[in-house]
Parts: sequence; C-alpha cells; structure tokens
Amino acid sequence: MIHTLLVANRGEIACRIFRTCRDLGITTVAVYSDADAGALHVREADLAVRLPGAAPADTYLRGDLVVAAARAAGADAVHPGYGFLSENAAFAATVQDAGLVWVGPPVKAIELMASKTRAKELMAGAGVPLLAPVDPATAGPADLPLLLKAAAGGGGRGMRVVRELNFLPGELLAAAAEAASAFGDGEVFAEPYVERGRHVEVQVMADAHGSVWALGTRDCSLQRRHQKVIEEAPAPALDDALRDRLHEAAVAAARAVDYRGAGTVEFLVSAEGRPYFLEMNTRLQVEHPVTEAVFGLDLVALQLRVAEGEPLPAPEPPQPTGHAVEARLYAEDPAQDWQPQTGALLTLELPEAPGLRLDTGYTGGDTIGVHYDPMIAKVIAHAPTRPEAVRLLARALERARIHGPVTNRDLLVRSLRHPDFAEARLDTGFYDRHLAELTGPGAGDPATAALAATLAEAVRGPEAVRPTHPGGPAPARFGAWRNVPSQPQRKRYRSEPDGTEHEVAYRTPRTAVPVPHETPGTRVLTAKPDHVTLEVNGVTRHFAITTHGDRVHVDAADASYTFTALPRFTDPATHTAPGSLLAPMPGTVVRLAEGLAAGATVEAGQPLIWLEAMKMEHRILAPASGTLTALHAAPGHQVEVGALLAVVQEDPAATPVPLSVPEETA
Repeated sequence: MIHTLLVANRGEIACRIFRTCRDLGITTVAVYSDADAGALHVREADLAVRLPGAAPADTYLRGDLVVAAARAAGADAVHPGYGFLSENAAFAATVQDAGLVWVGPPVKAIELMASKTRAKELMAGAGVPLLAPVDPATAGPADLPLLLKAAAGGGGRGMRVVRELNFLPGELLAAAAEAASAFGDGEVFAEPYVERGRHVEVQVMADAHGSVWALGTRDCSLQRRHQKVIEEAPAPALDDALRDRLHEAAVAAARAVDYRGAGTVEFLVSAEGRPYFLEMNTRLQVEHPVTEAVFGLDLVALQLRVAEGEPLPAPEPPQPTGHAVEARLYAEDPAQDWQPQTGALLTLELPEAPGLRLDTGYTGGDTIGVHYDPMIAKVIAHAPTRPEAVRLLARALERARIHGPVTNRDLLVRSLRHPDFAEARLDTGFYDRHLAELTGPGAGDPATAALAATLAEAVRGPEAVRPTHPGGPAPARFGAWRNVPSQPQRKRYRSEPDGTEHEVAYRTPRTAVPVPHETPGTRVLTAKPDHVTLEVNGVTRHFAITTHGDRVHVDAADASYTFTALPRFTDPATHTAPGSLLAPMPGTVVRLAEGLAAGATVEAGQPLIWLEAMKMEHRILAPASGTLTALHAAPGHQVEVGALLAVVQEDPAATPVPLSVPEETA
C-alpha cells in the first residue's frame, strides 16, 4: 500500500493528483523550485521540499534531487505527472532502485516507446497501421509535403513541415539543433505530412494481471504549433469500424511492450478515414479528464491501484455515457502569434453548474511567471450529448471572471461556436485557416462596457484609479473642480489587448448619480462602485466592475472586457524612439545574429535577437532595412517586458515588418 506519495511535477497536474490522494487517505509531498515557492501545488500538499533554483534543468528535471526529496519527506512512492521526467526511463529506474514505488509503466516500456523511430518499428511488427518513413537524402517532389520530427521528444519541438525540396536541408539542420537542445538527442526523421489530418487517440489502462482496457477515443485536432487546445471524448464523426480498429490497435500496442498503468496511443486519421500510428505516450495525458468524465473513472486512482499490484476492477471497462469537452486556458495572445503572457492573475472564477470541472494550478492572486508553460487551467464540460457539452463549456468560459494577463479565453469561446467545430469538421489545420476570424473584433459592445466602467469609477470618486507601479500614469481624477460646470467630464480608456481607445463623456447632476452624455437610448438604472446596470435600447444589461490600479475589468453577460484608464495628457517620457526593438515579454536572450554589433547594416525581416520565455523562442526581427545604432542585448541576459534590446535607424524607403516571430513551443 502507498502511504506517502511525492509528485515529481508542479502546477495543475500536481494539484490534480493531490486531489485523488486526499480522497484515498494518502499523504502528499510536493517539490518546488524557487519560482514556485508560493505556488498552489505547494500550498495544497501535506509536505513540500525545495529544489534550489528556478530553471527546469536545475529543478524539476533533476531526478537525483527529486529522489532525495522523496527520501527526505519519507515518501514511499513517486508519481511523475506529465512532462518533465514523466517519460524518462532512467528516472523511473532511479526511483525503483531507491526502493520507491514508481507510479508509471515498466522501465522497459518507456525505453521502447521513447524513440519514435524505434516505436514505429515495434508497432509495425504488432500490426499497427503506420505512415511509411521517408529518407530525406532521397526525397523527391512526389514525397512532399514532409513532416520532420524529433525522434526523442514531442510537444512540437524539432517539428517542421517542408513543402519545397530546396528548404529541406536547412529545415533538417534547424530541427536537429532544436531537438538536441530540447531533448539532448538530435535524431530527426521524416514522414509524409497528412493534410487535413485529425489527431485521434485512445486511452489505455493495463494491469499486471493480463487486463488491458481501451477507454474510448479522444479528438485533439484543434492545435496551435502542434500543441492541443481543445480536446473531446469520444472523438466525433468516426464510424464504428474505424473506432473498433483504433481500439484494437491501441490494445495491440500496449501488449507489444507489456504495458502497465495509464498510457495513450496517438493516431493521425486522414481525411479518407485511414488511421496511422503516431506515438505512445507512456504517462497520463493533459486531456485525461474528458475520458474520466465519460467513463465515470478516476484514472489517477487506477494508476495508484495498478502501482500497488492490484488488478483493474473488472476484465472490461465500464460503458461510456455522454460527451465531454476540455479547453486549455492559456496566458497568451492568439492575435499576436500566440505570444505568452506573464504577470499577476488577479481573479480566476468559473461559474458553478452541473457537469463543469476546473483543473488548475492557480488561484486569484498568484503570479504567472516566465519559467514554465503558460497554461492557467483546463475547463471541462460533460453533458448527455456533444452539442450540450459544447454549449455548456462555451457559456462557462464566457461567464468566467479572469483578470490579469491576456488569455486565449475569447478564442476558445469562438472556436467552440465555430460552424466547423459544431459540425465536427475537425483537423489539425483548423487554426491555420480560421485564426484571423477567431481573433478579429468580437460581437460585444466595448463602448457600453467603457461607459459602465466610467460610471462606476465616477461613483468611487477621484482616487478610484491609481497606477499599478511606480512611474505609471497619474491617478485618473473624476469629479474634479471645474469652472465650466455646463461641460461634461470625459474619461478615456484603451481596450486590451487590441489597443482601441474609447472616450466617455458624463455628467454628475445634483442627484450625485452620474449619467452618460450624448448617449441616446441608454439610461442608468443603478451605478455602484462595483456594479452598474444600464438600459440600452430597452434591454437591461448588468456589468460587474473590478479595478486593479489603472486596469479596469468589466464582466457582462455576453463578454468580458479589460481597459487601461488613460491619463488626460500624454507623458512625453513614455514615447519610444523610432526603430526601437523592445522585449515582447520577460525572458532570456539566448543568442544574437552572427556578427551583430552597433553599426551593422541590417535587412528588413532579418532575425537579430533570439529571446526565450515560457517554453517558446521568439526571433526579434529588424523592422526595416537600415543601420543598427545601438545594441543592449547579450546572450544570457534576463530582460523584462518592454526592455530596449536594440535600435535600428530605418531607411525611409524600407517596408516595416513585425518585430518578433515565435518559434515552436515545447
């Protein structure tokens, strides 16, 4: 029996495992880096052990420190979660050599599936359908497009799509370099790239007594940069014959490596309905909650049961019921090339409803830092049918109160309501085709929301809005003394993150209740510091207002809005010199263009600086052709958002380009 469990992970998955442990009466142990000292998973654990440092390579990826932490805390078992060391065979062996129970598959199974190339050879012998590999040295036009993949890893690192043969040598070098950096193994292989393919996977659970469960299918086709965004179970629009074939292939894959515990067999399904084995993840998946919802199971509890040597509860799995959909809420800006965001998460509240579940590693007041993946939470909805589950999830996300960094919440809501998603026309190119429309102007009414914010702040008085940091804009003052009382007062806001400005005019009559000026069809019903009710063209609308410094968050029934209160006069000190290259996020400068120095001539779009943050690498590009007049960046430098990296004196005839382009995510 397991009595004390250490989770060799952080954030949402650590909190999720702790939840099951509490239900089973198991003492929990967290490990944490210095950056996670106040994190939710540390606060929720019974015991916690510090791993000195902040970078993953110094902390969560140090298997020796994790095992030492387990011994120090008196743990008798280790659960790896997902990511980090979860699929590291050497770490699993070290855990077992230390006399601890490994809550995961056998070391041999991890080793066999660790290399995608070896795994494909093994699966071919087991009769699992595969994409035939392509030798890059002999690839011709008929082999295009090709997909290059890292043999030793996943998550999009080392992955490239090649559509023209002349680009193949360079992309091979780039993919190998990235794979070596991310996984310590530069092996890369090529296979045909399946256009409009679907990412479908099968959850398996196996014990040491001969039982292997195939727990249905999941569709994970909605992805950005080869990372999943929305997942659902069961995978829709599959006929029974294909579903049975996927189940049989997944069970065959698990038996081929004598698997134990929870694992996932991933397939690519072509537009013609042909399945191809991608890989087997020898761990619990991020999207496991949708399977738990439709099968009524706790997969972590089953992992612990199998690790204790017990059989699965029955030879066959239970029957699934209903449909479940999961959305990953990220601190990122999809409209800005999925740029990750950091900062204080001030509020995270989800409406309560039957069938809703929130898995998260954050609460309001926590800080989203630069060291780890920007996922804030997973929101899961379960209902009798797919349309009901999708509707419930979209509405829950729409009504959630999320204050702080920019998130992908609006993208998720629009994705769930997109006609192609509603009709289950799914494939991995969904965002390539639809991102512009999904991140464009919404159907909300930011002008009316800005009016509600103005009225609430006017009620609060002149000290309602203060700067969030020293040197920020001066406090916005409402109700100040005026010698022309007939003139309305005005307030300006900037919508975040799109930058649209709104100017609101209002008057404060003797009733002391502010009223809008020159806003026909709008009547103020109530105006309180945190709540405003307006009648707009005969329809009553409610607005909840929350102010944090100069940021104002307005939550309405149809949408949520974030504004920055603007000062009446612009501070000249806030102007940036033309041609300035600013850091788009906090991060580390990892390299510079070869020979880059002040005085160098640069071309428009030329990569100058590489910045890494939150498992994403950004190339800072020359905005136009010209001369580099200043360089303030060097490899290894930690920079804050907005830090001046370099200045390019532009050629007036040059064509401007975006200043940064993100690379692959991990």
